[in-house]
Amino acid sequence: MITYVLIYLAVVNIFAYFLMGIDKKRAIKHQYRISERTLWITAILFGAFGLFIGMQKFRHKTKHASFKYGLPLLTLLDAGIVLYILNV
Repeated sequence: MITYVLIYLAVVNIFAYFLMGIDKKRAIKHQYRISERTLWITAILFGAFGLFIGMQKFRHKTKHASFKYGLPLLTLLDAGIVLYILNV
């Protein structure tokens, strides 16, 4: 089970990271954007770490207080839940 949890976390966080990059690229090109709702749903599904790293790397959504403060808090919460699930 631990293997499946770790694979899920890797996949969802890589997806979240690239989602933030895609949204940044679309913002620059003035194209249709990925909704904040989609970004938050991804974060809630344990992709907060990937979104946070993507936010820093692509310098995207860094001025939005909900992302600036919410993603780090959600990342800590996610880490706590994962550690609890894995009995670490």
